[in-house]
Amino acid sequence: MSVNTYFARHAQVLVGSLGRIVRQPFATLMTMGVIAVALALPLFLTLLLQNARIATGGWNEAYDLSVYMDKRASATRVQALIKQLNARGDVAAVRLITADQALAEFRKDSGFGQALDALSENPLPDTLVITPTLAASTPQGTDTLKTAIAALSDVQTVQIDTEWVKRLRAILELLRRVVLLTGALLGVGIVLIVSNTIRLDISNRRAEIEVMKLVGASDGFARRPFLYSGMWYGLGGGLLALLLVALASVVLARPVAQLAFLYGSDFRLQGLKLVPGFGVLMMAAGLSWVGSWLAATRHIRAIEPS
Repeated sequence: MSVNTYFARHAQVLVGSLGRIVRQPFATLMTMGVIAVALALPLFLTLLLQNARIATGGWNEAYDLSVYMDKRASATRVQALIKQLNARGDVAAVRLITADQALAEFRKDSGFGQALDALSENPLPDTLVITPTLAASTPQGTDTLKTAIAALSDVQTVQIDTEWVKRLRAILELLRRVVLLTGALLGVGIVLIVSNTIRLDISNRRAEIEVMKLVGASDGFARRPFLYSGMWYGLGGGLLALLLVALASVVLARPVAQLAFLYGSDFRLQGLKLVPGFGVLMMAAGLSWVGSWLAATRHIRAIEPS
């Protein structure tokens, strides 16, 4: 058999299997719909997690360190310390808030201006706000930076509040693993769904398979159209899943934008990109192929011409 003939036969079976499932639109749509729902749930949850990571990706300021200087430290010493900190590889920026600036801001925001006038001296120290680099903006990186700065002379206190960020990242990681587990279970469900559909199809075409074997067809030849049918089920279900996720993204886009606006953000819900969408189609086709192969291999092997 030539290569051209081999591929021509596969193409013929591919088109023929598509025509066969199209002639049963209700059953085909039911199978594709179940596959679509099984794919759409983990896909949409993954999309939400990705958007959550994008929305919180710029929260490096949550890892800023507030360094309170000793009140006895001179302005020259403060500037020298700023220069020393800027030279570190894990520090992106250092901003100085002088004691006078801090007192003026506190006077403006607190409303205790008259009480502050009674003070003989400014009780607030100079403060350095340190922004770590992106690589150091982790709980471990900021803890290391905090320890190093606290050991410097004329530094009184180093404060950092990242507990809520740690909790958020832990929650996102937990949800990511839940989504992976859910996706794996639903993937197994897709294999079983397609396997059962192909099993019923084989039962309905049992007489045809017996005739094929009677004239010398191998199990692989008889199995081929069912494999392609399974692939079509997967592709159709994948397309429906992408449609469902796209529709859900459109429905949620405006409420998400309004919520972001209330928090002073211009964040917009990101939809599914082209490459991941293509990957979803390939995964759906692959899972369905596995399900059809399992069913076809087992049941066609058991059929013998009488």
